[in-house]
Amino acid sequence: MGLRPWLDFRHTWRPGHAPALVVIPVGLIVAVCVVDVLAPPHIHLGPLLVAAPAITVAFAGARVTALMGALAVVAQVLIGVFRGVLPTANIQAQITALIVVSVACVTVCVVRDRRERQLQRVRSVAEAAQSVLLQPLPARTGPLRIASLYIPAEEEAELGGDLYAAARTVHHSTRLLMGDVRGNGLAAINNAALLLGAFRAAAHRQATLPRLAVHLDAAFRWDTSQWRSQAEQDTDEDFATALLLDIPDHDPVVHLITCGHPPPLLLRGNRITPLMPEASHLPIGFGGLFGISAYEVQTFPFEVGDLLLLYTDGVIEARDAGGVFYPFADRAPEWTKEDPDELLRLLQDDLLTHVHGHLDDDAAVVAIRRLAV
Repeated sequence: MGLRPWLDFRHTWRPGHAPALVVIPVGLIVAVCVVDVLAPPHIHLGPLLVAAPAITVAFAGARVTALMGALAVVAQVLIGVFRGVLPTANIQAQITALIVVSVACVTVCVVRDRRERQLQRVRSVAEAAQSVLLQPLPARTGPLRIASLYIPAEEEAELGGDLYAAARTVHHSTRLLMGDVRGNGLAAINNAALLLGAFRAAAHRQATLPRLAVHLDAAFRWDTSQWRSQAEQDTDEDFATALLLDIPDHDPVVHLITCGHPPPLLLRGNRITPLMPEASHLPIGFGGLFGISAYEVQTFPFEVGDLLLLYTDGVIEARDAGGVFYPFADRAPEWTKEDPDELLRLLQDDLLTHVHGHLDDDAAVVAIRRLAV
């Protein structure tokens, strides 16, 4: 069983997401009230009522917390009335303390809820930016069935340095980019956006795959270095490993350029074959002052029914607690017959199980199956 249900449950364990738990403070108030009234005179449980609003803060908002605080104060007053000690200084001090604690708990809820609303607005903006930056791949393009998976290393993040994109050409083919930008954080996201923008602007109009690779390298190098001094350019290099693919609709092959990226895996039946090109070029942006002027294209068979897996190193370098790498090449053939979407769902569950729910690096996978034209 995968860890995804547990992860989804953990995300819902936030204030306001467990209203059924209100029975805990209510039950506490009732129990303390009944026991204190029926207990011998020397036993006083009334001070325990302070726990009711304090517990409620953990799972409810300001209104429910205020209600629990009010119920606790009423219960304390009833205890004083039934035991005939309401006029005493001790019971009045307990009531006052309970009111103060309840007000403090409500204040905490108000401040927390306000910050959560602000965080939710920020998250909504981030999700909108993600949907623009890392657009979903088309489920069907020409004879190809495509599915994609992105798992950020940071739990609350939606996007990192891994990227993928697709484009149709006028020559009846589909071009794909799979990349992994150096580093992490905002700098990596900025460079990922740069590379994706350059690909989307040129992938459909560059006549050949090598010309597209030259364009991406030049655009990436220029935009990442144009505002830096020469000294900064010598010490701080930005680059991205990448795969560029061109898959014709009517020719059962895949044309591939590798720029320092892990090789795709071709699955045919239960047999898996890494597509290792004879020439592996330097990563995008790593070509020096003048870049790389020529790229070699390698062509591999890609027939009807074949499945092609593109991935980043976050998948193959994921480790469990014992330091064992995720056996991606061994697990993938088990799911060859699955639909690409189902394959990636199984892969995600298996990967998260292997790393016990925590990745040290972003992971991205694209599954492509060729169907009959």
